[in-house]
Amino acid sequence: MHPEHIKRHTMKQYLRGITGFACATLLALSAVPVSTEQAAPVTVPGIDKPVVVVTGEVAATETWVSTNYYVLRGAVFVRGGSTLTIQAGTRIVGESGSVGTLIVERGGRLMANGTADAPIVFTSDQPIGRRARGDWGGLIINGRAPINLEGGEGAGEGDTGVYGGTDANDNSGVFRYVRVEFSGIEFSPDNELNGIAFQGVGRGTTVDYVQAHMSRDDAIEFFGGTVDMKHAVMSNAADDSLDWTFGWTGRVQFAAITQRGDDADNGIEADNNEFNNNSLPRSNPQIYNITLCGDPDRNEGAESPRGANLRRGTAFTLRNFLVTGFKTVGFQMETSNTATTGQVENGTTQMGAGVAWGIPTPLHASVMTFVNSGRFPGIRTNVDPGVSTTGCSNHENPNFQPSSVATLAGGQLAPIQPPNDGFFETVTFIGAVPPAPAHNWMSGWTAFPQN
Repeated sequence: MHPEHIKRHTMKQYLRGITGFACATLLALSAVPVSTEQAAPVTVPGIDKPVVVVTGEVAATETWVSTNYYVLRGAVFVRGGSTLTIQAGTRIVGESGSVGTLIVERGGRLMANGTADAPIVFTSDQPIGRRARGDWGGLIINGRAPINLEGGEGAGEGDTGVYGGTDANDNSGVFRYVRVEFSGIEFSPDNELNGIAFQGVGRGTTVDYVQAHMSRDDAIEFFGGTVDMKHAVMSNAADDSLDWTFGWTGRVQFAAITQRGDDADNGIEADNNEFNNNSLPRSNPQIYNITLCGDPDRNEGAESPRGANLRRGTAFTLRNFLVTGFKTVGFQMETSNTATTGQVENGTTQMGAGVAWGIPTPLHASVMTFVNSGRFPGIRTNVDPGVSTTGCSNHENPNFQPSSVATLAGGQLAPIQPPNDGFFETVTFIGAVPPAPAHNWMSGWTAFPQN
């Protein structure tokens, strides 16, 4: 059933004295009032903030403030024409029993403008120590930008809305200093929610300083659209970390990926369209400065096999990368499919200026063919650029910074400069973060709790 067919409710903000929910949330947040139903939130002595339980849909214009906690009960919709503003420092809790989820419809906007000192956090209602991947739904954004499904529209997984259209500059809001953790519930095989899903989202949307942590499915997935992303962290997802399909043509700069071997798949899973590999617009993101860190520890599990699986007709630009720690292979391309390899032959797919090391097969033969031919220049294998494999795969405190400016990432391997187009920044290093002692943009607003 599409959200358009769901009965529209007026948003309700109230407190419920449900013992099980209140106790679980109290343990998790140490700040949840227990009360009978109230017309407005109240503060209980000894608890620092009231709780607002949100159901149905938000009002036409609404603001969530950092002096409250907000609990998502079931699917909560920001309808087309509505704007939800979330103050910096606000904490939003997804209720596990009702699969709390926040969904922005086409034409709706979410203005989530956090700061490094006061990020906006979406998290689980379970007590600390018992939180897990898939405790709640996740954050889903639907836009009107082009996708390559037949008819130009798609239906989101888990009945999360219709997306797609013809407006490449569509604006779904601002997502800055936002962390989403313990989300991505699985309803059934191949029908699950991601940490953050951008579905047909346009480039008028701002996505900068975002983290998707401990998702049950992919950390961040792009279903077509044109939206760009900068300063992104994807950590400990149970499936792929960065996934794209259906004609995504956005830009990415400064992206850090780390995995856990108990449950993980590809660092990148890249498709054009699984049903028609040559559908247009073709997936063709431009990615500069990315670090992909798998989990080499087999004691925790055999997962985290592959840095990137590039397939099904996708094109891509991948520059200034570091990849390490995966158990099988670094980069692999689908060579049996001319829809994929043809993008290299015609010059659309570009790859270069990167290092792959600490992996049994750093580059699959499908990629080495183009390295050896000169199509993919400046790629080195099995040379440590000063990023510790154990450091960037440290689950509680990953460190992506190269050890010094004397490393490959600090100048011995020159980065390829991105286009001067107003989005990309000029860089002097390879990978997601600059070498120490330069400022690490991940500091302060990210977090890596395991439960």
